[in-house]
Amino acid sequence: MSAVASAFLLTFAGLFPIVNPLESAPFFLGLTAGLTTAERRVLARKAAVNGFLLLLGSMVLGPWLLEVFGIQLPVVRIAGGLVVTALGWKLLSAEQLSEHAVDSGPPGTPVRKVGSFYPLTMPLTVGPGSMSVAITIGSRKAAGLPPIAQLAEHATGAVLGVIAIGLSIYLAYRFAETIGRLLGATGLEVLVRLSAFILMCIGIEIIWSGWTALQATVS
Repeated sequence: MSAVASAFLLTFAGLFPIVNPLESAPFFLGLTAGLTTAERRVLARKAAVNGFLLLLGSMVLGPWLLEVFGIQLPVVRIAGGLVVTALGWKLLSAEQLSEHAVDSGPPGTPVRKVGSFYPLTMPLTVGPGSMSVAITIGSRKAAGLPPIAQLAEHATGAVLGVIAIGLSIYLAYRFAETIGRLLGATGLEVLVRLSAFILMCIGIEIIWSGWTALQATVS
């Protein structure tokens, strides 16, 4: 049980500060500004499930896929950082927050609501940083146990940690509207704009860290 608890704490403590659903809650409100409360709750549940599956897939398949395709982890960080930066710029430069809830096409075309996977799950909730951590955790193994028990205990704790992350995403997004009511329309817009700028800075930081790591591999 100590190995399971260790793997759980490693996974949760490593992923939660990066996923940080509490910080993403204002973005969730901004992107779903044109939706009803019931629709927001559905999207919150879908984003939590998608986030869980994406992190679990990164943990299980990530190291193998990167090796198969010959892609280095710093390259993933650079590409993901570009996506995060683009999303931050889109939120920061929009004239109205409600523009992010729907995709306005030519006049007369049906209105398309924001997707539960893009951009709510990726890159808003689960981005390149959290995926990189999940891949790293997936490549780790506990020590001092036979190989099968080693893998089983580490996998159990890691999966429980990812489940806890998914639950935290759901709770933060589920009650994001309550946070919005407390802040008010003006306070929410100020918070979203400020958070959008921070998101752009995070994206650029991810790009820089990926570039620095990539340079270190060729020097």
